[in-house]
Amino acid sequence: MEWYLIIAVVGVGFIAGIINTVAAGGSLLALPMLIIPLGIPSVNANAINRIAILLQNIIAVRRFQHKKVLDMKSDYRIGIPAVIGSFAGAFIATVITVPAMDTAIGVVMLIMFLVVLIDPNRWVKDRHDQPPLKRWLQYLIFFLIGVYGGFIQAGVGFFLLSGLVLGCGFELVRANAVKVLIILLYTPVALAIFIWQDLLTWEYALYGLLLAVGNMAGAYIGVNVAVKWGAKFLRYMLLLAILIAAVKLIMPGLKSTFS
Repeated sequence: MEWYLIIAVVGVGFIAGIINTVAAGGSLLALPMLIIPLGIPSVNANAINRIAILLQNIIAVRRFQHKKVLDMKSDYRIGIPAVIGSFAGAFIATVITVPAMDTAIGVVMLIMFLVVLIDPNRWVKDRHDQPPLKRWLQYLIFFLIGVYGGFIQAGVGFFLLSGLVLGCGFELVRANAVKVLIILLYTPVALAIFIWQDLLTWEYALYGLLLAVGNMAGAYIGVNVAVKWGAKFLRYMLLLAILIAAVKLIMPGLKSTFS
């Protein structure tokens, strides 16, 4: 690989790591970097990205623990249904590609944008002691999010944050911390299935490690930003990330429809 591509992969990983930790959607930058200039098939890029996500979230979880935002004794429980769902999602990713899904996800994100915009108090006040949804419904939601996360990483953070804030009552800084913990829990499952299905060769693993160097550095900085600047700042960053991701996902679908 040419030196400038190495710098580009690490640089994109760094930006993606910050975005993933402060809000969500960094994989929407990382995947095109792997697919377009490097020419890696999308199904393999999806697998490669999981290496970076795994190492990024190890750093992020440790940093959130250090900042005393995560409670590992209880917060892991909400991730269990997501781990179970990721088995199904990862298997789906090995046998199917659904281009139309991008447009559908983009529309959902626009709806999510309006939800975050209209009711700001839900995102900055902690109501975890009185969660809006019953426990069984929370588990069902996170199982379904786990299916999506196992299928494709890009955009899963948005759904996790919505589930944690609107379904569990977390404020946004705490939700960010639990989000990275949940992704850390289910990512090894997806990785194992991708390796089993020969979607992640040693050569591809090297690309993943390069991307991970940037992701880990970005995650380290992202945790500091998330904790220091607080939930109100994160809400604005989340709004921006959702809007950019929605437009990025919807536009290709609209072009193909009207071309």
